[in-house]
Amino acid sequence: MATWNLRAFGGLTERWRAEDGESPLRDLFDVRCIAEVVSRFDVAALQEVRGNLTALRTLLAALGPDWAAVMTDVTRGRRGNDERMAFVFDLRRVRPSGLAGELVVAIESETDVPVGGLGRQFARTPYAVSFAAGSASLTLVTLHVLYGEEPERAAELREIGRWLADWPRHEREWSQNLIALGDFNIDRRGDPLFEAFTATGIEPAPGLDEVPRTIFGTGGTAKFYDQIAWFSDGPHGSMLTLEWLSSGSFDFVPLLGAGLTRRTLSWKISDHYPLWVEFSTR
Repeated sequence: MATWNLRAFGGLTERWRAEDGESPLRDLFDVRCIAEVVSRFDVAALQEVRGNLTALRTLLAALGPDWAAVMTDVTRGRRGNDERMAFVFDLRRVRPSGLAGELVVAIESETDVPVGGLGRQFARTPYAVSFAAGSASLTLVTLHVLYGEEPERAAELREIGRWLADWPRHEREWSQNLIALGDFNIDRRGDPLFEAFTATGIEPAPGLDEVPRTIFGTGGTAKFYDQIAWFSDGPHGSMLTLEWLSSGSFDFVPLLGAGLTRRTLSWKISDHYPLWVEFSTR
C-alpha cells in the first residue's frame, strides 16, 4: 500500500505534452507516469485530489478497468483547500469491505481541535475505508493535516492520535489492521509535532525514519511530512495482524526531471515522493 500527496491533482492540459505557457503544467504524459507508479501498488491513498476530477479520471483510465476509486466530497472553506481524500485500488488484489466514513469530532466533546466554523473540527477530515485482501481485513485512514502554526498542527495531531487509539472501542468490526497513512505535516522523531501524534502509542512503519519524502531539501533540510503508522498493541487489544515485510519511497526525479526545475516538476508530477509499505497476508 502507498500514500502519495499529488500536488494540486485536479485539472490538466489534455494533450500528450503541454506546450510552453499552457496551464496547468500537468499533461497526459505526466498522468501516465503517475499511473505507472501507482500501478505498482494494490491500494494507494492520494492527498490533494481537487474538486476538479479530470486528472483523477484520467489516472483511472490509464490504470485500466481493474482499478477503482473511492473518495470524499470536497472539503469546503479556505483551510479545506478544495481538497478530497481518495483511495485508488486494484480490484484483483483488494476490495472495499463495507466501511467508508470521515472522522469527525463530537462538538460537545472536550478536544484540542481549535474552535472555528461550525465547531471544533478537523481542517480536512480524515477518511477511513475498510478493505479485504484475501482472508485479511484492514482499515486505512488517510489524512492531510493542516499546515499552519505549530500549536494548531499539534492540536489536530493529538486529537487524531486519540481518535485512532479509541477506534476499536467504537468500531469492533473494523479494528484489525488499522493503518493511518497520508501527509501528516510532521517532522522526524524528536520533533514536537511527531511526539504529539505518537503520544497515544501509534508507531511509524519500520524502515521509514530516513527515507526522503519530498523533492525539496536533503539531509538536515529534508522534511518528513508523509507517514504510514499503526498500533502494534492498542489500548483495546492488538490491532496489527499483517506481517510487515518492507518499506520505502520512490524517487522519480532522475527519471522525469531532465530539463525541468524541481519547482516545475512539482506541478507536473508532485513535490512529494510516494511512500509505501509491504505486508504479507499469509
